[in-house]
Amino acid sequence: MKNIVYFLMLFGFFGAFAQKTTKQTGKATHEQAEKANFRVQIFQKTDSSNIKLIKPDPEFKNRLPISAKINKVDIQDLKDLPKAAVMDSVWKSELLNSDLFEKMHREILEQDYSEVVYKELPTDTLKARLKKLNARTPFNVEYNPILESVIKSYLKRNKKSMERLMALSEYYFPMFEQQLDRYDIPLEIKYLAIVESALNPRAKSRMGATGLWQFMFTTGKMHGLDVSSYVDERMDPIKATEAAAQYLASLYRIFGDWDLVLASYNSGPGNVSKAIRRSGGSVNYWDLRSYLPRETAGYVPAFLATLYLFEYAEEHDFQPNRPDIAFLETDTLHVKQMLSFDQISTATGVEKEMLQFLNPSYKLDIIPFVEDEDYALRLPRRSIGLFVNNEDVIYNFAKTELVEKEKELPKNIIAEDKIRYKVKSGDYLGKISEKYGVGISNIKRWNNLRGNNLKIGQYLTIYSGKSVSLSATSSDKNNNSNEAKSYTVRSGDSLWSISKKFPGITVQNLRSWNSITNTNLKPGTVLKLSRS
Repeated sequence: MKNIVYFLMLFGFFGAFAQKTTKQTGKATHEQAEKANFRVQIFQKTDSSNIKLIKPDPEFKNRLPISAKINKVDIQDLKDLPKAAVMDSVWKSELLNSDLFEKMHREILEQDYSEVVYKELPTDTLKARLKKLNARTPFNVEYNPILESVIKSYLKRNKKSMERLMALSEYYFPMFEQQLDRYDIPLEIKYLAIVESALNPRAKSRMGATGLWQFMFTTGKMHGLDVSSYVDERMDPIKATEAAAQYLASLYRIFGDWDLVLASYNSGPGNVSKAIRRSGGSVNYWDLRSYLPRETAGYVPAFLATLYLFEYAEEHDFQPNRPDIAFLETDTLHVKQMLSFDQISTATGVEKEMLQFLNPSYKLDIIPFVEDEDYALRLPRRSIGLFVNNEDVIYNFAKTELVEKEKELPKNIIAEDKIRYKVKSGDYLGKISEKYGVGISNIKRWNNLRGNNLKIGQYLTIYSGKSVSLSATSSDKNNNSNEAKSYTVRSGDSLWSISKKFPGITVQNLRSWNSITNTNLKPGTVLKLSRS
């Protein structure tokens, strides 16, 4: 009965959408018609897609301006063709636009650990289940009143939230398990991503930790996760999971205990070492708990409670919505030129919202093309063939649009070297940002500055950037003044004024490439404008 009701709801939703589409047909624009023609080319060319074209409305052509008429099928008809691209509306609204990250972190900090009354889970039953769980996991899941309080609290107040996380986990957990197994890490560590980010790949903490596994900028860089104007690899589920596995394996080599690995992942190995000393040498998490930061004190119980609830979900009657797409039903391809999600959606019919979900590391919904960098596009498997079979058409379409929008696109700045800068008399954020070619907002974020005031002698952490040219195709060249190999210093020149003459080159680039240690430039000096 439940399935019948659900089907009727979906039928009603798509029926309403069809009515709305019919009403809006008369408002079709020339741009829509152009895109429709483009899509027709693709579906005509594809022999293996098994896509059935919907017959066009016979009156559609008569309602279009003469210049916008198309012969076979309109863009409205094509929107719902690729079945693999359709996501359930409930799944999208409740899961993709997740608000659980802030909620979970707030509850970890505010948990009071007082006794919670939840009659559906007697203490004796909980003890028996934890004993079974403890026997088959390397984590210490023995009964503890604090753990009981957290478990019952989640059951009493967070059951709906847990169901949403269980639904999301069906997509992410196979990916996590694949990487964790490669590094010989207990598969239960997958629950750590729930506590860290509530399975939101774009989650960002107030301190700047980002992604499913909440990497800080420097820790991410240590494990090969790059950040640029367009891409934040800390938000890349595959790359971030591999980096997390590497980091967790290194922590285990230090502590040899998975509970302490969890604590050190949250607060850092140094805080755990201090807690061990303050406890008199104990290496049992529950003995160390009172010596750890408040968040870490709540962090491990939250992990163990999540582990319990997922492992005993059926016993507690959790009924999560199932996603319409699984990780194993997706695949990747490497892009050969810059593409926007709008262009990909137009070409394949995959909803933009789905593209954002599958490719969360692209901050501006644009996949850049940078020489010697491999940027991948993840699509539902059934859309991969459609894309590959029509690459030339898609790339030509995208290239034409990108040429028109090129001036609107931001430069691709890749965060590179870390600098320790001491504030001097006369310094202000704007001056420092110009000196190193970085944004004021970045300086404030890197140093947790709430205002614009600086103190003389204060140290600032700055990550200098290198600008990378973006190409519509691999054969395109950057035809601006950056093609110059060198520059001869003239009277009145400064590093800042020179950098402004060559878009994409920063003051720090000039310093690094020319081994400049001061700001004095002699007229006639020849400066290199590239690394080589």
